[in-house]
Amino acid sequence: MNITRRLMMIGAAFGLAGCATKFKAYDGPEVTRVQVFKEARVMRLLSGSTAVRTYNFQLGFAPTEHKQVEGDGRTPEGAYLINRRNPNSRFHLSLGISYPDADDVAYARSVGKSPGGEIFIHGTPTNYLGQDDWTWGCIAVTNEEVEEIYAMVNDGTIIYIHA
Repeated sequence: MNITRRLMMIGAAFGLAGCATKFKAYDGPEVTRVQVFKEARVMRLLSGSTAVRTYNFQLGFAPTEHKQVEGDGRTPEGAYLINRRNPNSRFHLSLGISYPDADDVAYARSVGKSPGGEIFIHGTPTNYLGQDDWTWGCIAVTNEEVEEIYAMVNDGTIIYIHA
């Protein structure tokens, strides 16, 4: 094998190895629900009633109370679903939360505003400086943690977000 081909194969192998760290494999018990406790800043991934993993996190810049309108910096409270995932997120990886539901939309419209959306569990941007409660209403964990969560939590998993 000539040297150019060998170097190309080695480069490709390193490139694929770098990608593999972002998408971890998980072969443990099925995560059947996610519980988020905003005040305590604790998120639990559960299989039945057993906690499989626990994470600390950061929230939006106005972390108390239920999200009501776009731009309020709050994180929604209530029962939602993990409904999508973004492997190309500017926050490393992200899992979408099904906010807003019909009640959220109805309230926002009643006050003449948009409910907003695009609420995710995600990692951190490359320029992250470790500040507290910096998102626009999302749940932020470390990039390593979001890699685990991304592997463990399937679309359709219920997420309960508590005050």
